[in-house]
Amino acid sequence: MSNLICTAILSTTPVDNGNAPKTLSFDASAYVTVNSQIRVAVEKSALEPVQILLRDANNRVMFQQYVGKKEQKYAVKLNVAELPDGKYELEVKSNDGSIRKEVNLGSAPVEAPTRLVVMK
Repeated sequence: MSNLICTAILSTTPVDNGNAPKTLSFDASAYVTVNSQIRVAVEKSALEPVQILLRDANNRVMFQQYVGKKEQKYAVKLNVAELPDGKYELEVKSNDGSIRKEVNLGSAPVEAPTRLVVMK
């Protein structure tokens, strides 16, 4: 996927059926690079394991990584060059709750530069 156009939308609301939102024991950030990679960073404030998941539109797991409870900071680059265009969900979760991000992968059409040659 050359000339990749991607977006990531952050939803920091913990997924929980309770009425009051809980404070999560971790924070996560993610962004998509022009090199067809999704960079994910997790920073934990408690000794609790965290799981990183990337799912396609059919809820199939495309990537799964466990971050151990002793690891305070974790960063990973996901190579998404071989994935088809479409919507994906990136989820970082623990027993406290989860952070979900919607990621749209799409190839931009390659445009040839317009050139004008003027001769005198």
